[in-house]
Amino acid sequence: MSRAERTGGDRHAAAPAAAGHWPGHRSRRTGAVLTALSALIGTSLVAGPAAVAATADSCALERTDVHHSEGLDTWNPDYPRPRGELDALMIFLAFPENRPAVTPGRLAADYFPETSRFFERASYGTFTLRPHAVPRWFEMAADSRAYGIQRDWSPELRSAYLDDAVTAADPHVDFADYDVVYLVADPDAPGVNSDATKVVNLEEPISVDGTELHRVVTVFERHPPDRNVLAHETLHVFDLPDLYHQPEEDDGDWDTHVGDWDLMGSQFGLSPEPLGWHKWKLGWLDDRGIDCRVDAGTTRHVLRAIAAPTHDGLLPGSDDTRMVVVRTGRSEVLAIEAREPVGNDITSCTDGVLVYRVRGDVASAQGPVKVMDGHPDSEACARISVYPELADAPLGAGESLEVDAGTSTVRVTVGERTTAGWTVEVTVRGTPGSLPDTGPGTGADGRV
Repeated sequence: MSRAERTGGDRHAAAPAAAGHWPGHRSRRTGAVLTALSALIGTSLVAGPAAVAATADSCALERTDVHHSEGLDTWNPDYPRPRGELDALMIFLAFPENRPAVTPGRLAADYFPETSRFFERASYGTFTLRPHAVPRWFEMAADSRAYGIQRDWSPELRSAYLDDAVTAADPHVDFADYDVVYLVADPDAPGVNSDATKVVNLEEPISVDGTELHRVVTVFERHPPDRNVLAHETLHVFDLPDLYHQPEEDDGDWDTHVGDWDLMGSQFGLSPEPLGWHKWKLGWLDDRGIDCRVDAGTTRHVLRAIAAPTHDGLLPGSDDTRMVVVRTGRSEVLAIEAREPVGNDITSCTDGVLVYRVRGDVASAQGPVKVMDGHPDSEACARISVYPELADAPLGAGESLEVDAGTSTVRVTVGERTTAGWTVEVTVRGTPGSLPDTGPGTGADGRV
């Protein structure tokens, strides 16, 4: 049986099964569809029946068996959790038929320290990825072409590549000392294909140095590499899914679900900061920075930009709300957060309040997240955005968006922007989706 079970980060994988159904949404700019709603004038907020916010646990989706589930009620122990410090080993692989034209040190500098800095900013300083790059080349047993390196890599040839790589490096490194392993191939070897860069999850772990390697990151990038590629792949190691979605047509667009918003959609995105939902899953946001809604009614919130640093180097606290979550079903929520050109989002070309759906029962690359377009009749940053139609998705001051959520509707209205953040009113009408059954000794969503 081949070791290779699933991979992450490959835009060219086999076409996935149809994603779960996403009910439609309606923007304030669509006119007629909102005739039944009160008009929003200027930046004022329309008052409605007050609702009481629930504990954050009530909005935590259950983790399911799908690959890289967005459920976060429990952590999947098969993956390292990026909190505190983790150590990453970087090994450089050469091939007999080609003498490398670049040194391991220069290749390491393509990725570090910038990847570590990305995570430091995204985690509000609570996570450090410490790279350990071995300053030499390890020669593989066969020429690069012999491994058939490509985007649809043969499992047998991929297993041979991994075995040979570990065998070449093992006498010189102790794999047991590291939490993450990067295998970086000579970018100029004739058989190296950058489309094959990905995380390989192993059905049968590789036993070495008294430990088991359950996954490795195979890096076949050019020099210099794609922007944020290593951060994207490393987040797969931490159990985050791909947010792009393979189109049915060969010439279709991969970025229709989230566009630039979150590097798990595209490493080239203008706004690569992980979504607030992903920060919650990873432990970079905790319950204090999240407002949860499970009942009908209206609540008001002040949101600081998700990429803005904290004042004290700690996680956002109860006076520093970063995300509002509305429970809309057993396996889905609507998330609301503010985005601004700051931190990892410094290249964002628009700002405002971003609204998106999250499904806990939809697998990686099949559409677990869908950004709601606040301006469906326009686009932005056409020359530089990966998907201009969603580049202007955030709502600005004085704008609103209504989302159909099965048995309920959720209306998000943005008021004024102040030094404290973005003022947001959330109105839920109808009956929100049911919560999971709870058992003895558990919280509202089944959390122990």
